[in-house]
Amino acid sequence: MSDVAPLDPERLLETLSRHKVSFVLIGALAARLHGFPRLTADADITPAEDKANLDRLAAALNELDAKVYTESLPQGLPFDCCSATLKRARMWNLVTSAGRLDIAFRPAGVDGYDDLKKDAERFEAFGVRFYVASLDDIIRSKEAAGRPKDLDDVAILKAMKHMPK
Repeated sequence: MSDVAPLDPERLLETLSRHKVSFVLIGALAARLHGFPRLTADADITPAEDKANLDRLAAALNELDAKVYTESLPQGLPFDCCSATLKRARMWNLVTSAGRLDIAFRPAGVDGYDDLKKDAERFEAFGVRFYVASLDDIIRSKEAAGRPKDLDDVAILKAMKHMPK
């Protein structure tokens, strides 16, 4: 039995919003908002990298009791969650009281927050407004990652682009 909290996107997004964190939602959860049929057990974000935003992100993560996720210790390892620590890695796999959260400062095939934000779409869910990566950017990133599951997703995502709305 896992001690990891199930993904609670409402709580996660509300906490990030309340702390005024600038981010773009990416990955399978972002694809779901575009109509992608696969479920996911985590959320993925690309935050802005300026110090003020990383300070706000660290405050939100501390509120969510974020820990570093590892498969051997899924309930997570404590870490010094501050802007300086967050800046030390390009990718963080975390477990929080609102479920798994992966932070990718430079997702595969993408040049970070500013690159994603320029074509991102605004969504509102749970009373929170936030940016979601465009379908084209999700495809670009999944193609660049090249993992078998990502390439399977790309075929479906490309077909979705040609479906009538």
